[in-house]
Order: sequence, then C-alpha cells, then structure tokens
Amino acid sequence: MYVLIIPASVPFVLLATVMGLSWWEDHVLPPADPAETAAEGPSRTPPVAFPEPERASIASSLTGSGSGR
Repeated sequence: MYVLIIPASVPFVLLATVMGLSWWEDHVLPPADPAETAAEGPSRTPPVAFPEPERASIASSLTGSGSGR
C-alpha cells in the first residue's frame, strides 16, 4: 500500500517545489528587469548623439561617380 503513495505524491511535490521557487523569486531575489531600475531615476551619463553621415558623399565615394576622375 505504501508503494502506491510515493508515485501518486510525486506530481504534488513537484508542484509545491515550483510554487515555492516562484514565491522565492518574487519575494527574495532583486528585480532583473533593467526597465524597473531605469525608472527609479535619471541616469548619470547623458545620451550620446552621433552625427549623421553624409549619405551622398559616401555613395559617390563608393561608386566612384561624381568624383571628377
């Protein structure tokens, strides 16, 4: 009779383990989402603005047209 209790209780033990790990993740671990930490305050470094390259001069230098050679 006891031999049947072990296989029957395995799904419930696994469910309790997953639920316990889920609770532990929600209540004990710090949040891993960078959006949550970024929303707390402004960052200390300002965003870097890169200049736009001149597309016409790049295209002409790559194709060789318009260079007057």
